[in-house]
Amino acid sequence: MSQSANDFQPSAELTGRDLKRRMPTGDATRVRRRLGLLALVFAVGFGTLSARTVQLAKPWDTPPAVARAEAAEPEADEKVWRRRAAIVDRSGNLLAIDLPTRALMVHRRKVKDPAGLSVRLARALGSDDPAGIEERLTSGRSSVFLNRRLTPQQVAALYQVGDPALELLPTVTRSYPAGAETAHVVGFLDIEHRGRAGIERGLEERLTDPSAKPLELSIDLGVQHVVRRELQASIDEFSAIGGSAVVLDVNTGEIVSLVSLPDFDANRREPVREDAFFNRATYGRYEMGSTFKAFTTAMALEVGQLRLSDGYDATHPIRFGRFTIRDHHAKARWMTVAEIFKYSSNIGAAKMAVDIGTDAQQRFLGALGLLDPSPIELPEVIDPQAPANWRELETMTIAFGHGLAVTPVQLAAAMAAMVNGGRYVAPTLLKRGPGNPVSEREVMSAATSEKLRKLLRLVVAEGTGRKADAPGYIVGGKTGTAEKAIGRGYSRKRMITSFAGAFPMQDPRYVVLAVLDEPKGTKETFGYATAGWTAAPTVGRIVPGIAPILGIQPVSPESPDVQEALSLPDNVQIKVSKNETL
Repeated sequence: MSQSANDFQPSAELTGRDLKRRMPTGDATRVRRRLGLLALVFAVGFGTLSARTVQLAKPWDTPPAVARAEAAEPEADEKVWRRRAAIVDRSGNLLAIDLPTRALMVHRRKVKDPAGLSVRLARALGSDDPAGIEERLTSGRSSVFLNRRLTPQQVAALYQVGDPALELLPTVTRSYPAGAETAHVVGFLDIEHRGRAGIERGLEERLTDPSAKPLELSIDLGVQHVVRRELQASIDEFSAIGGSAVVLDVNTGEIVSLVSLPDFDANRREPVREDAFFNRATYGRYEMGSTFKAFTTAMALEVGQLRLSDGYDATHPIRFGRFTIRDHHAKARWMTVAEIFKYSSNIGAAKMAVDIGTDAQQRFLGALGLLDPSPIELPEVIDPQAPANWRELETMTIAFGHGLAVTPVQLAAAMAAMVNGGRYVAPTLLKRGPGNPVSEREVMSAATSEKLRKLLRLVVAEGTGRKADAPGYIVGGKTGTAEKAIGRGYSRKRMITSFAGAFPMQDPRYVVLAVLDEPKGTKETFGYATAGWTAAPTVGRIVPGIAPILGIQPVSPESPDVQEALSLPDNVQIKVSKNETL
């Protein structure tokens, strides 16, 4: 029950602004400085940018509808583009902006020497196809657009051509100073300067409103850079086919970073992988494995009134018809609720869910936003995939993350409710403010949320999430490893691995989620490709990279405040097992 990249089809001014902000250290600082300089170069003289509007039907082809329209027009009249507002990150760094440029029109009746002019135009435009230009010049149309988005160098070269058949018409081009860094968030335009994907399409009316001011996103460009870098490093290390990551403010729902890899650069026309336009974070639908045990445990504590010291017998697998539910880290004994969570027991989670009941499970997961599409402002959003017949078996498997497929951004928002005091806060890609207030609802009590924080920290301190630990930043979270759904069955060799974490756990501020698609084990992981070996260390590298940018100071895990906030009650016993694996 996963949504693959192959199933996806893309949904078909800033002047005089002060772009100051606090400059963190490290890579993020250098990125901001480069982007600030690049924006200045754009505003003054266009620099050397060769930005062109993306034309996407098959990657980089002219859209068929546009091609048909051009072929039908006897005259190539000047287009009047609607000006679009700039898009900036939460600190004012440019992510998208309109720049004035020129379009090249050739009046065929004034062409004296089509072959000679075609050679000179090819040279000026940097084209290696003068024959193709000549074919267009000798078509039946009286005027032809040869290029709608000229670079400054091309404009200068065309003035040198100096042919009376040429006319340079004023137009605009959309530039994306951050390039691929924010591709799946910002999106791109079609040849008619209309939004084709991302925020560019999702908020088309707002961006083209004549009175619109620059659109402020919740994204932090420095955080985005770190997250993308570390996610790419894990994809490369584990030979995954792709991945996604989300950083979300647990109190406001603001998405500070959203990355989907592979990605693309809308400033360029180079061919890219077919799945580069597939947003895995919002349109990828996956079964998330044991990360769902956080929700099952919260439901048992909140609805079932269980205590952490209560427990279930996980001695034997559960047999249900032709299906058998087993534990990957089998302890084969009675386990407390806390142990079921730490050791990620499928048997214990299934028994908890059955005791609570199917109706209660559906209500609880629905309150967490896991049964409806995400409300974020992108058009690339897909419905979760729930079982058509949700009965006792489905209740058991969903308890440990199989049978219900959701998107990574949905998982991140639901995990925020586990640690922020029990409130589901609707996620957003827009900076919170008077026009975008927080939308929230209570899902569980603050007391239950406090227990979840302790359990999530336990998983990182002693359980399967140990490689997500980031000294000084008190990370908590839950690993999830799920076999990919292929057709009507599952592939044992293809997995989705995830780590849904939060930090700092004594006073949670941010959820950090990393998802890898089909990672492979390595010599260093002893051949294991499970989440504890792949997704958890990804988060473990992201957290120390973004914490200074977000203004979070390191603390000692032995400090009294941390110990008081995250220590389990004395009556909750956790038996330590030897030779545990991740």
